[in-house]
Amino acid sequence: MVKSKQASIPALTIGGTHIPAGQRVTLDLPITDLYTHAKLTMPVHVVRGRRPGPTVFVSAALHGDEINGVEIIRRLLKMAALRSLRGTLIAVPIVNVHGFLRHSRYLPDRRDLNRCFPGSEHGSVAARLARVFVAEILEKSDYGIDLHTGAIHRPNLPQIRANLDDPETRRMAEAFGCPLMVNAALREGSLREYAHTCGVPLLLYEAGEALRFDEFSIRAGVRGVTGVLRELKMLPLRGRRKAAPTPVIALDSNWVRAPESGILRSVVELGARVVKGQTLALVADPFGEKEVEVRAEHAGVVIGRSNLPLAHAGDALYHVAKVSSARKVAGRVEAFQSEHEPENGGGDEEWDEPPIV
Repeated sequence: MVKSKQASIPALTIGGTHIPAGQRVTLDLPITDLYTHAKLTMPVHVVRGRRPGPTVFVSAALHGDEINGVEIIRRLLKMAALRSLRGTLIAVPIVNVHGFLRHSRYLPDRRDLNRCFPGSEHGSVAARLARVFVAEILEKSDYGIDLHTGAIHRPNLPQIRANLDDPETRRMAEAFGCPLMVNAALREGSLREYAHTCGVPLLLYEAGEALRFDEFSIRAGVRGVTGVLRELKMLPLRGRRKAAPTPVIALDSNWVRAPESGILRSVVELGARVVKGQTLALVADPFGEKEVEVRAEHAGVVIGRSNLPLAHAGDALYHVAKVSSARKVAGRVEAFQSEHEPENGGGDEEWDEPPIV
């Protein structure tokens, strides 16, 4: 008796829909009813290969105003390489549909969805949404990649945050290819914390700022996700690909805050190497009668900063990561940025469309 080629591929059912091997399906997972009587659903796209392999979810807009990941997933799903996929890719471009519609990080009741996991079937909208994601996506996956950005007016340098003490998670993080990794502590109620309890290695990719598309961060994200899929042998390896340098792990990081209120003039860019005591910005009153320097508290690399030229005393202005060799990281960041410029091809992209400007 000849066995079916799909016999070794496990069954997959999401939202009551059975998805056979070799198929692509778009689903709408019911979340709750709105008070307008309309239905609130979470859109999901599933790509199943014809050959066995891991199941990986890629999610975005867990915070509704963090939209770079939505574009990363759109481009990922257009890649011709997915025709050779082994295993299953579950793409969830908009997890927090409520927040996405309102251009808000939060749910309508101001809850942060990323503090509500594992959720509840009978709780708040956030709890119900979290529970649906856990039951239909997380618990059916072997690995996960969650795409984030900085807050409004605060872009982040592309970086991976993960439990780097776990060998499998670290393998994924290195395959993603960002020049900097942060061994971030697990936060109670976060998707990453609950994934850890479920034994699902999860990467958190941070890049860009809320409510803004950033072409560099998007291209780096697409290449990072495909790099992980190749490392997991879900996509074929590319020939003659130059190996990326091993990412550097941040030892610690802190935000440098405004010493006074006033007009902010920043003088150091995202990704720059800084030394202890270096001037990062100047804060002055509107008349120019008083001016205060904002100085780095330690040597490191700028991984986040405020773009808003207005500051109150105590506002977070510069996020500086401590690293073993700031010069080395800064050099890798510069090379990373150059490599992902549109005119340089940007690595693994396989679409024919103009870059976002």
